[in-house]
Amino acid sequence: MGRSRRSREQMLDHLTELRRLPLGGGPEAGFRARLRRELLTAPPPPEPAPRAARRGHRRPSRRISWFSQVATLGLAAGMMLSAFATYQAVPGDTLYPLKRAAESTLVRLSTDDVARGERELHSARNRAAEVAELLGSSGEGPLVSRTLEDMEQSTRSGISRLKRAEPRSSKIDSFAKDQRDMVEPMLDQLNEVHQDQATGYLDYIEGLVAPSG
Repeated sequence: MGRSRRSREQMLDHLTELRRLPLGGGPEAGFRARLRRELLTAPPPPEPAPRAARRGHRRPSRRISWFSQVATLGLAAGMMLSAFATYQAVPGDTLYPLKRAAESTLVRLSTDDVARGERELHSARNRAAEVAELLGSSGEGPLVSRTLEDMEQSTRSGISRLKRAEPRSSKIDSFAKDQRDMVEPMLDQLNEVHQDQATGYLDYIEGLVAPSG
């Protein structure tokens, strides 16, 4: 396996780890140490070619190639960390519009109603997590209100698509239960206006849960 291919596979492994992190978390110490080790550990530059060989045939410098590989790996690491910061952004952060644009792009690129509905419900989960992050922060009022609205909009759109494609999908029931568990604990921390928004949302998703028995 070539070095460039191995480097690409390492970057993909790191991106996969980042996607598994919860919203608002950070890379673990072990992950940061492993990434730093991979950036610093690279094969040493080869011995200079004999002068006679250089006179007879001028080959591209392998030293330049080695530095190019290190620079490429560093650039990939920087892009990965930037993507991580974007994924962790919450309303009000500089990178938040980029996060929302990436989510919207994934939804638009979905090939059918099931995939698009699932991605919209994933966005609704993100909005619920963002509301939890915003609680207690200064000046969060308008941001909380807008995030709750976006959460409900994504939920209704995603549920509508899934119902069209899979009317009896268990995904709807599972989503409704998960969202209820995320939103209900926030009620006591919300002001009256936001409580009304959240309560209306909970009433809506409660109707999505299949009756037991």
